[in-house]
Amino acid sequence: MRKINEECGVFGIIDDSLQPCVHIAATALLALQHRGQEGAGIAYFADPDERDSIACRKNVGLVSEIFDREYLETAPHTKVACGHVRYSTTGGNTVENTQPIVTHHSRLTFAVCHNGNITNADELRSYMVNERGAVFYTTNDTEIISKIIIDRIIKTGSLEQSVIDLIKTLKGAFSLVIMTKDKLIAARDPNGFRPLSIGKLGTSTVVASETCAFDSIGATYVRDVEPGEVCVFPLGGKSKSFHIEKGKRSLCVFELIYFARPDSFIDGMSVYKARLEMGRALARQCPTEADIVCGVPESGFDAAYGYSMQSGLPYGMAFVRNRYVGRSFILPTQKGRTRAVGLKLNPLRASIEGKRVILVDDSIVRGTTCAKIIRSLRDAGAKEVHMRISSPPFIAPCYFGTDIDSKENLIANKYSVDEICRQIGADSLVYLDINELTAIKRGRDIEYCTGCFTNNSPIDVSRARKKDKFD
Repeated sequence: MRKINEECGVFGIIDDSLQPCVHIAATALLALQHRGQEGAGIAYFADPDERDSIACRKNVGLVSEIFDREYLETAPHTKVACGHVRYSTTGGNTVENTQPIVTHHSRLTFAVCHNGNITNADELRSYMVNERGAVFYTTNDTEIISKIIIDRIIKTGSLEQSVIDLIKTLKGAFSLVIMTKDKLIAARDPNGFRPLSIGKLGTSTVVASETCAFDSIGATYVRDVEPGEVCVFPLGGKSKSFHIEKGKRSLCVFELIYFARPDSFIDGMSVYKARLEMGRALARQCPTEADIVCGVPESGFDAAYGYSMQSGLPYGMAFVRNRYVGRSFILPTQKGRTRAVGLKLNPLRASIEGKRVILVDDSIVRGTTCAKIIRSLRDAGAKEVHMRISSPPFIAPCYFGTDIDSKENLIANKYSVDEICRQIGADSLVYLDINELTAIKRGRDIEYCTGCFTNNSPIDVSRARKKDKFD
């Protein structure tokens, strides 16, 4: 149960009048911090009358570390801003690779924020270098997006047409926020792998990866950006949208299983209610005699509550989480690292001692952490531990911006469910059936990407490369 991560959250704001856009963006990024904890940045036009006056503050670290009170109190009011929080898997976590990516060109000065993964990035980078003479300064996909926009602007003279051409050129997952001195553009790939929503904050238009960002700033949700849609919000003008031909609608189902905050709505669906339903489905799928239902903090809480509601078994706590063991907590020895699990999650003996426990979590990746957690429950006196997972087994890597491991490191590719159960030390193990998972849409016009569970991707990934990092 090493946590799967997803690599980024984006935000944008535009208003005809001067607003504290940097402060608003920083607040929204704090709400999106769960989508990326390794870097953050905000770009804005410090002088709305100067086309080249774009300013960008970004760094590795958390939003609160980069945008402290002193900085926010002195940040100028502006009419447009965009921001980003970043997650990378291994390597590449540098200031240069942190977004937004700002481009100064004689035709246009702009900033780009990107959530997702471009599967034809290597091909496009090679083309831009060898055929168009482009020079790259980062190793992320977002700079490729910037270079293509400039290349198309030179040819078409239109930013809107350049972004439309860009959407037709890119393959893979991409939710984009593009900012110029007088425009904010939001765009989503034709399959809609990653979420992107539009909201209103007074007279301001805002866009964000998740609606929880709107709640944090007092904005009202308006609608989602549709798959294959380009939305243009100009200063002093009426917004426009362009619809590119849609692909197979394929929202990453793991957004609902784990990535998104439970207080968000994605494509019209409550993330919290989706997770409750996953737990309910698990209880229906395999009724089990037990005394208590518990979730692994915090990824299993909602599904565990749904399991409790459906089964009638009491819901309780199995662990106390130490909130002061941070993301950078590193121990020098393997023995020390093994003990770190106990430092982060300590069993609540008074709740589980002598009881048959249903333990719910969202996934099992390698199984090593899961085994340690189950062992700790037994050491604390649990009579039985029945593991329930609110997703099917992972059997394939993801090419669309999720750091699901390579096939050889996925435990479900090596062992049967019964063998995994024995390895992790559980009394029983049940994964959520794939049909039960996809049924949570309940008549909504939405389909899911389940490639990590089925090895069937909605688009061709035969030429895609599983990267060491996502940008």
